[in-house]
Amino acid sequence: MLRALIFDVDGTLADTESAHCAAFNHAFAELGLGWHWDEALYTELLEISGGKERILHYWKQVNPGVKALRGEAVQETIARIHELKTAHYEAAIASGEVALRPGVLALIDEALEQGLQLAIATTTSPVNISALLRQAMGPAWRHNFSAIGDASSAPIKKPHPQVYLQMLEALKLDASDCLAFEDSGNGLKAATLAGLATVITPTQYTQHHDFSRALHVLPDLGETRFADLALWHTAHWAGERLLSVE
Repeated sequence: MLRALIFDVDGTLADTESAHCAAFNHAFAELGLGWHWDEALYTELLEISGGKERILHYWKQVNPGVKALRGEAVQETIARIHELKTAHYEAAIASGEVALRPGVLALIDEALEQGLQLAIATTTSPVNISALLRQAMGPAWRHNFSAIGDASSAPIKKPHPQVYLQMLEALKLDASDCLAFEDSGNGLKAATLAGLATVITPTQYTQHHDFSRALHVLPDLGETRFADLALWHTAHWAGERLLSVE
């Protein structure tokens, strides 16, 4: 029986990556770093989950000697970049530059009406989640979610399943009771390693990823209803049980 939906945030609830990329570039310019991430480069960098991790990965590419610097200095600089980037991202959200993807809000409302629990499993920061969902769902957005896992509570980033395992524990449900929603290969791997059947809605940044292990790959959730999810979920686990018997 389908009892909960677990959503990734960036790329899944909203197509946020262009806003994130622009915010990174604003931060780089503000600090005079001389860095600029265009769409092609940012697409590659999205293979690295987590904003701070992405910055460090790129820094090591452009300055292989970064390991020779004091670790504290590197981390302080990364933290400052990320702080400025977050401020620019919040401003973009507040100005209405980012909205929830098609069908997301309707599906959330329908799931709540059906008595399902909702959870978030993301590698982004709590402030980014709050900025997006407060703008999209109102100040009481938090009450819609039974559990939230983010960069503050799950330090091991996707494709590790840590955040999904935490959410299953918080919901007190088995993986077979839930569906996950993702947009990327790393997210899909994290969810499936936690045992979750996963619906994928790719973006322009992730459409080239391998989604062969997904339950369904959809352009968005605009035409998806709770009845569809329940049917897919039932069919998936019936198939799993049949395979286990064979």
